Amino acid sequence: MQAWQDYQNEHKERFLNELKDLLRIPSVSANSNHNGDTARCAEAVKDALLAAGCDSAEICETAGHPIVFAQKIIDPSLPTVLTYGHYDVQPPDPLELWTSGPFEPVVVDGKIYARGACDDKGQMFMHVKALEIMTKTNTQACNLKFIIEGEEEVGSTNLGKFLEDYKDRLQADIVLVSDTSMISMEHPSIETGLRGLAYMEVEVTGPNRDLHSGVYGGAVGNPITTLSKMIASLHDENNHITVEGFYDDVDDLTVAERTALNSAPFDIEEYKTELGVKADWGEKGYTALERTGVRPTLELNGIWGGYIGEGAKTVLPSKAFAKISMRLVPHQNSHQIAELFTKHFHKIAPDYVTVKVTEHHGGEPVVTPTNSIAYKAAEKAIATTFGKDPIPTRGGGSIPIIALFEKTLGLKTVLMGFGLDNDNIHSPNEKFDVANFYKGIETIPYFHQYFAEMSK
Repeated sequence: MQAWQDYQNEHKERFLNELKDLLRIPSVSANSNHNGDTARCAEAVKDALLAAGCDSAEICETAGHPIVFAQKIIDPSLPTVLTYGHYDVQPPDPLELWTSGPFEPVVVDGKIYARGACDDKGQMFMHVKALEIMTKTNTQACNLKFIIEGEEEVGSTNLGKFLEDYKDRLQADIVLVSDTSMISMEHPSIETGLRGLAYMEVEVTGPNRDLHSGVYGGAVGNPITTLSKMIASLHDENNHITVEGFYDDVDDLTVAERTALNSAPFDIEEYKTELGVKADWGEKGYTALERTGVRPTLELNGIWGGYIGEGAKTVLPSKAFAKISMRLVPHQNSHQIAELFTKHFHKIAPDYVTVKVTEHHGGEPVVTPTNSIAYKAAEKAIATTFGKDPIPTRGGGSIPIIALFEKTLGLKTVLMGFGLDNDNIHSPNEKFDVANFYKGIETIPYFHQYFAEMSK
């Protein structure tokens, strides 16, 4: 619609500057030192939603970080879209690998660099600006409700209770989420599923104190060595996960499904070059697209123990630790997988150490329907602004609350993301292409228009 495009063109610099202001707030949910920043960011999101045209917006306190709930109801007889996003971000470490300050947004070569630029402040803010465009041009086609939370990066611990408490106020027809990616601007896509997550921490203890590695080395089991061997044993020679029962509920794709998945544009050589690796890695018998979308994984996220400071300290450590995440596919259950992992890790521990396994957060895998009115509205919206039909894909990441929306509110979700896989989310130098930011703002109003038309 020309009015939408004209309004965006007139205000696009302000849109970008307002995003920069949001990115300057270090709303790191995992670090309690930033609790004041997360609260400040929630206030900024509330103010932005009100300025964009919401009738009401409020800060909803939780046992953790606050949730922003807002709405713009124009006609109860029209369909209602519940937009979900999050304002919290991952820790920026390691800081020395950033080429600019993680909370000092800069635009270089058409890309905005900052922690949260893509995940998820930039993508969430597209919906705020799309709302502004629709309200200012008097073209809003659906009722809108917003949940913008501050704990997605730490497992959305308190969102379940919020959904139960606000169940009546959250009634809607569909959930719309932009916290995912597309293949490219040349090959737009819509993710039709996400993997689940089981996130664990393990602790291996040997002697009751740190020991002198000369006096005791060779006679006492070293927890770091032991932990390293235990972790190495979690994959076999074909990179198949060795946790007993891990694959019991995993369905194999049909030949037709695998062919369709691998028909998406993908160049393995470009993939390796972009990542700076000489070869890809993974479960034998599967392509990179299958390994990152429809196969479960087990990854070591961090390992530590002993002395890692400057200089030397010849110590045989008492303890060693690791954080491990497992991405899950449909029919796997995060709690069941956590139990299987815990049992397996205890089983493989030698008798000269003791182990402790802690389950942190998790979430269930989801598959979204591609024959729904909402999916078809998203498909048509992207086709309208990109000039070509989007390709359905499966996402490798996890958004644990998608399954929660269906369980608690009975709502399906459309995953209409505008990020790119190389946007460095969770890594140094996170970015979001400014063109993608603007394209998202341009596309979202069409989704609302088409969803309203198709729902009649």
